[in-house]
Amino acid sequence: MGLLSPTASMTRYKVTGNIENSIKETILKGLKKFCIADIENENFEKSVGWTSFDNPFNPDFDGMKFEIGSFFLFSMRIDKKNLSSKIIQKHFSIEYARQAKKNGRDYLSKNEKKSLKEHVVSVLTLRIPSTPNVYDLLWNYETGSLYFFSTLKLANEEVETLFFKSFNLSLVRLFPYTMAELLLDLSDVEKDVILNLSPTKFTD
Repeated sequence: MGLLSPTASMTRYKVTGNIENSIKETILKGLKKFCIADIENENFEKSVGWTSFDNPFNPDFDGMKFEIGSFFLFSMRIDKKNLSSKIIQKHFSIEYARQAKKNGRDYLSKNEKKSLKEHVVSVLTLRIPSTPNVYDLLWNYETGSLYFFSTLKLANEEVETLFFKSFNLSLVRLFPYTMAELLLDLSDVEKDVILNLSPTKFTD
């Protein structure tokens, strides 16, 4: 569920780091360099990259279309090809029988079976379509605050890695501990106290 969904899950981040050149040009360059790569008709299992908020399946960042006032608005897309073990086993069995008959044997060696399975997976990955997942991102570059519209662990890990690769800026996830450290003027002793806090259980 994204920014315009009736209900949405969201993770808050603080953007840390500095951009020496024009921030808008730097972001545009990073978005283009790490734009989502098409893996249809390719034997890659996954692709992760940036895409347009308004047209996630035909990304276009020219003309600063991702800029709204002091905000940057774009999306991260993860395309993944999911091969079930049953489909792999089915096609492996078919190819196994064909190869054994071709070689005039009732069995294949361990190395032959390994090579055959890799071939089957490669061919199937090439043929099946990928499933896309789009996650919206709203970044106020003046305040350094960023809203990522997902709380999925995998999606958050991917956006944190991709963001750093693209812009050389880090994302610090905001929750009570990090917010206290970032927003309050704490002494070293107070920081140590916060780091040693543990959740309270209200039920047995």
